[in-house]
Amino acid sequence: MSNQIDRDAQGRSDASPPAGVRRPPLWSLILITALSPFALQVLVPAMPGLVDDFGSSRGVVGFSLTGYLLGMAVGQLACGPLSDRYGRRPVLFGGLVVFFVGSVFCLVATDIWPLIAGRVLQALGASAGMVLSRAIVRDLYDRERAAQMIAYITAGMIVAPMAGPVVGGYLYELFGWQSVFWFVMAFGAVVTAACIAFVHETHFDRGVTTSMGELWQGFGFLLRMRRFRGYALQVAFTTASFYSFLGGASAVTVDIFGQSASDYGWWFVMISGSYMTGNFISGRIGMRVSSDKMITLGTTLSMTFAFALLVVTLSGSLTLPVFFLLSGVMSIGNGFSMPNGFAGAVSVDPTRAGTASGLSGALQTAIGALLLTVVGYTLADSPLPVVLMMLTGSVLAWFAHRHGMRRRGGCFFCLAS
Repeated sequence: MSNQIDRDAQGRSDASPPAGVRRPPLWSLILITALSPFALQVLVPAMPGLVDDFGSSRGVVGFSLTGYLLGMAVGQLACGPLSDRYGRRPVLFGGLVVFFVGSVFCLVATDIWPLIAGRVLQALGASAGMVLSRAIVRDLYDRERAAQMIAYITAGMIVAPMAGPVVGGYLYELFGWQSVFWFVMAFGAVVTAACIAFVHETHFDRGVTTSMGELWQGFGFLLRMRRFRGYALQVAFTTASFYSFLGGASAVTVDIFGQSASDYGWWFVMISGSYMTGNFISGRIGMRVSSDKMITLGTTLSMTFAFALLVVTLSGSLTLPVFFLLSGVMSIGNGFSMPNGFAGAVSVDPTRAGTASGLSGALQTAIGALLLTVVGYTLADSPLPVVLMMLTGSVLAWFAHRHGMRRRGGCFFCLAS
């Protein structure tokens, strides 16, 4: 059954976009993708102040992040199939409206829980840009060119989570936490203006579904496709490996190696730069090297250096430069595999590109948040839990892609079958 579905979709995987469709400039797709990760990261420096201003606890204030991740997962699940049914542009603007409503909720909040609710709404709305940028690319390009474009979008978008904490920190120190949300709304206004001017409708083949019930059945259709499972889970587990690093790297730097928080910020720039480099290289050679070869190279590179990091950690000879150097090489591998994995996921059936983008993005967020939580609960006075979770994610990403490449099917969870 899985193989038959794969063969049926394969015939549609190289569909061409309608003639005369206007292609948005690359920078506009980077902007709509960057809105969500920027809004996620920009509040982080203000969180200690929220504890004092609202008289709340660190744990409750932390829900402003976990609630945002939940909103991202749910929003991606909803926006993808809705865009397949109603078009990319209406769903994108609907998401921006929800984003602005959530931002207003945050601005006028006099208690922490309304602010958390506003953060969830922000994430629900901003997730439309993350989903639809990939779907729009797949509407306009074949699979290999789509992988190249997604790599460039990701390389540009990575500036947002790098800049978010810096911008948020300065705004909070100078003007208070409300200024963070004013700035986010201003950024959202810029994104909206870019969408109005440059992002036109690209999805016209909406005959794949006739009702909302059939629309949601698209999730089951995709999950029965071995190739989709392979790509989506590869992306999810690669992200989980990186989230594991994010969840513990600051504690490793400050608590274990005794460096300052600003020192961690500079080390993290190297990781972001490595990931950006991997995406840029992937974009440059994407038309000459197949997506599957790039995924194999990237997942193998990340898995190999994660294992090397484990060996160094167990030997007791781990230093901070070695920790970040090996993690940086892993990030280059992630830059090879991630855009190609997303391109593969949205290419198995281009008529469901939005649904595929949303489902793969939701899996990415959910599995990444799971490993992030595990790291948070297990991290103590050793970097070993972080390293183990990074290795776990890398190994599972490698097996997920192998699962998708096999000629015969296998169960959703039995990745090596």
